[in-house]
Amino acid sequence: MDLQEAKLKYILHLADNALILGQRLGEWCGHGPVLEQDMAMTNISLDYLGRARLLFQYAAEIKGGNTTEDSLAFTRNEWEYENVLLVEQPNTDFAFTVARQFFLDAFQFPYFSLLRSGKDKRLADIAEKTVKETAYHLKWSGEWVIRLGDGTDISRQKMQKAIDELWTYTGELFEVADYERLMIDGQFAPDVAALKNDWETKVSEVLKVAGLEMPAPIWMQSGGKTGKHSEHLGYILADLQYMQRAYPGMEW
Repeated sequence: MDLQEAKLKYILHLADNALILGQRLGEWCGHGPVLEQDMAMTNISLDYLGRARLLFQYAAEIKGGNTTEDSLAFTRNEWEYENVLLVEQPNTDFAFTVARQFFLDAFQFPYFSLLRSGKDKRLADIAEKTVKETAYHLKWSGEWVIRLGDGTDISRQKMQKAIDELWTYTGELFEVADYERLMIDGQFAPDVAALKNDWETKVSEVLKVAGLEMPAPIWMQSGGKTGKHSEHLGYILADLQYMQRAYPGMEW
């Protein structure tokens, strides 16, 4: 794999994370527990979809030919997506959505903060915009972890259950795929492995305030970064890609 191919896969990895999580959050539109949070999750979803567009546009330029942001988002097969497994996990309930978002936000805020200093100017500019959005996302998800953990017995039980069950998907955030290694070595991307201690510290601090238990070390799921996904991604893509596959050539 040369650097150009690694860059394409890396950008698609970032784009796929944003697209799939944006789709998951969008499922809450009209179904949120209260109107204010319904709107908050919808707006966060739009932030992710906007980020996905910027990244898919860049990836399409690198790939060239007839490739477009739409073809990358809507016509690839399941095994061609590079998103981490965490973002494709079902909403289940509000606590699961909050836990999934918090785990990712606690990782993405320092990650995109560092990406702003990478050698790729286009990615650095996208990261600059993303950091501002992610600062709000982290505040929102962290506060809700605390509110649910420090709330009623039922809300605390649901929040702890979500933390425990999604924990197995967090290890993949810090695994380095082959394409990431080339980008890291070339100083185009941050080293995800180096972020693990700070991430665990942030998560631990919030869980402590929330009165929740930090999960014990367990076996971690992985594979999403290299195209090996859970059964959930197929259902997401069935909805996401329907219009483009039914009516080829449609634009966002």
